[in-house]
Amino acid sequence: MVSRIIPVEDFDLVIFGATGDLAHRKILPGLYRRYVAGQIPGTAQIIGAARTQQDDAAFRAEAREAIRKFANKGDDLSQLDDFLNHLGYVAVDARGEGGWDELKSRVRPGVVHAFYFSVAPSLFGDIAQRLADNGIADADSRIVVEKPFGRDLASARELNAVLARHFVEQQIYRIDHYLGKETVQNLMAVRFANMLFEPLWNAQYVDHVQITVAETVGVGGRGEYYDHSGAMRDMVQNHLMQLLCLIAMEPPYHFDPNAVRDEKLKVIRALEPLEPGDIVRGQYQADSDGPGYLQDVGNADSRTESFVALKVRIANWRWTGTPFYLRTGKKLRARTSEIVVTFKAPPHSIFDTENEPRSNQLVIKLQPNEGMDLTVMIKEPGPGGMRLVQVPLDMSFADALGADGTDMPDAYERLIMDVIRGNQTLFMRGDEVEAAWAWTDPIIADWEAGSKRPEPYDAGSSGPEEALRLLHRDNRRWREIRS
Repeated sequence: MVSRIIPVEDFDLVIFGATGDLAHRKILPGLYRRYVAGQIPGTAQIIGAARTQQDDAAFRAEAREAIRKFANKGDDLSQLDDFLNHLGYVAVDARGEGGWDELKSRVRPGVVHAFYFSVAPSLFGDIAQRLADNGIADADSRIVVEKPFGRDLASARELNAVLARHFVEQQIYRIDHYLGKETVQNLMAVRFANMLFEPLWNAQYVDHVQITVAETVGVGGRGEYYDHSGAMRDMVQNHLMQLLCLIAMEPPYHFDPNAVRDEKLKVIRALEPLEPGDIVRGQYQADSDGPGYLQDVGNADSRTESFVALKVRIANWRWTGTPFYLRTGKKLRARTSEIVVTFKAPPHSIFDTENEPRSNQLVIKLQPNEGMDLTVMIKEPGPGGMRLVQVPLDMSFADALGADGTDMPDAYERLIMDVIRGNQTLFMRGDEVEAAWAWTDPIIADWEAGSKRPEPYDAGSSGPEEALRLLHRDNRRWREIRS
């Protein structure tokens, strides 16, 4: 199967923070791949904007180096020169008047206007105001904002209010790259386009759900930022919360941006407050291969978590009685992100006890190898009686995506094209963000008010022992962390 490429309308995309790491690693390489795929029209214009004083030629050279460095294996670089001709650059002062007249002269009338705020949240308001004051943005313009969208409910509300002074909600695209992954979207297709799963997608048939986002790296050069954030703010409040919503939400009346986001919001509002025994926090320790968390952040007294595991309950008719276990952490055994839906075992077994059927599991793998597996019980081949064995039915879509997955668009590629199309389905709405903070704020406040330190755990492990006991107390086990 070959995916269809549907070109987008002609557009001007302005990337604020175009000399930064995100633009180099994700935005520019992603745009180049969409150009090679034929999705970006030949008249489109991409304008870099940042404080650095340089001209178009210098920015194109910078972009060339970034795309070559961060290109995917197998990327065709033969059209790189053609793509770079679509790039321009304007030096702007986000908090002053410098460069805005030139930027206005570069933006063409009559095409889609998108502005990507790949900058610190403290600059969102300044840039939004200058886009409006200088007449660069109009009522049809779109802005893309990166996380962190606030660090608590109060700051998230303030950011929403700042942006709302100049843009309506339909113009604001709060990006979470996890929602742009192919498998996340296939999850919605599997649930809502087939009769196979949806009748079983409830507490009567689902024993529990696990959501894991594990990383092998430490905080690295982000130590100062991370120590003021932690795993709860950095990962749970946004990435894991969004995955939880997609798993747990009711079928929307239509695959429409607001219909989908309405159902996600209902899930967040139905989350029960966590009990003390439902939370495990951890910090990775130093070992022979590298420093521990305290050394990485340069704060020997830090009580910020690099790992968190939660037992979450949803108070509604569909999910009451089915726990959702969430975990994420740094310096774990493998880099992986996956969702595991474990169904209940058959109520009665006709087989011998040693051949007891095990629970079916739907494993949704988000990284590093996107795909799905459904484990089922079958008879073990060969003579000797009815011996059962658990095997996976592979739904990795390898035939459609290419054997090595190189044909699969990166999440940023898909999301940026959705911005140009004006499709907000995979972007967070302001009330979603605020509802997520309203649930996580009390948890973080309790941690910050207490004196308990996070549990230490070994680098390269599955996290603190207490996280294992979180499931053992319920006679369950975490799925092994493996790439």
